[in-house]
Amino acid sequence: MSTLQVLMLLLALSVALHIGCAAAFTAWRAGTHPAAALLVGGGATGTAFALYLTTLGAYR
Repeated sequence: MSTLQVLMLLLALSVALHIGCAAAFTAWRAGTHPAAALLVGGGATGTAFALYLTTLGAYR
């Protein structure tokens, strides 16, 4: 892996984590139980990262 690929992967992970944290916080503030809010955030993080990897795979 080149340095650019590693940096792009870290950027994608950072963006996915920010999306997940925002989703979890929004779900928690909407009245969801904290454990369920974490599951929502984890699902959003996984989905965002999977979409990035899928896009990267389709681009190659």
